[in-house]
Amino acid sequence: MLSSKGKYGIKALLHLAEHEGSGVMLIADIAAQNSIPKKFLDAILLELKNAGFLHSKKGRGGGYALARPAERIFIGDVIRTLDGPLAPIPCASRSAYRRCDDCPDAAACRIRLLMVDVRDALAEILDRTSLADLRSRGLPAEVVLLYDI
Repeated sequence: MLSSKGKYGIKALLHLAEHEGSGVMLIADIAAQNSIPKKFLDAILLELKNAGFLHSKKGRGGGYALARPAERIFIGDVIRTLDGPLAPIPCASRSAYRRCDDCPDAAACRIRLLMVDVRDALAEILDRTSLADLRSRGLPAEVVLLYDI
């Protein structure tokens, strides 16, 4: 399940993607416009900056902006940065595998095999969805009017 931290991080990145090319944005504005607690957002944006998704400018006129184009920021990477592995249980994780104490044979565990499928399906979607893809979702389709006289 996506945590509040992950959700707020994606919302903040999406906000910055919607203003891509406009320079840096103040944390207070991002927080207010997206209903995110500012103190929580401070920590999230610092983590995203340290992971290379954002760059910041300090002082007067300072704030945050995307460190690379929205087309090159993938939602799976953002979630892994903020929330950790995508796998629903530790024994299905690629990056943080941990064997279950109650499982005599992980290779034959049907629950684990199902959760590996779940992890793979989730990763398939999140790892191919860029911030730019997300930015364009939900926007009204461009209306083209054709007149024939």
